[in-house]
Amino acid sequence: MVNDKILLSHGSGGRLTHELVEKLFKKHFSNPALNSLDDSAELKLAASGNAKLAFTTDSFVVNPIFFPGGDIGRLSVCGTVNDLAMKGAKPLWLSVAAIIEEGFEIKALEQIAGSIALTAREAGVLVVTGDTKVVEKGRPIDCF
Repeated sequence: MVNDKILLSHGSGGRLTHELVEKLFKKHFSNPALNSLDDSAELKLAASGNAKLAFTTDSFVVNPIFFPGGDIGRLSVCGTVNDLAMKGAKPLWLSVAAIIEEGFEIKALEQIAGSIALTAREAGVLVVTGDTKVVEKGRPIDCF
């Protein structure tokens, strides 16, 4: 790879994202389900004949988190459901992971959670699991 440090443009979905996925992640994780590099994986369930399961994960970074027509909560549900629908799958369940900066207002988090719940209901999916981490205010973070 040309760069020895991650740049913002590595997360843009463009050329540097593609290079990072192809030359780093695919090198370590290569397998038939991953190698198509779709936004969701189609998995065959061995015990159930030809039944298939589509699975995805997605993450969202947007500034500002509240914008005309929605917020990061609505965006996250719509984006994740779209990844599954693009495979022809019927979305049923979602996992929500929240990385929250210390000092973030509970009222704002309540609004985002309400938006996630409303958008999930509109999409006909259930939020069935999740994870929450809180990071120090103003401190750069490394996370996976």
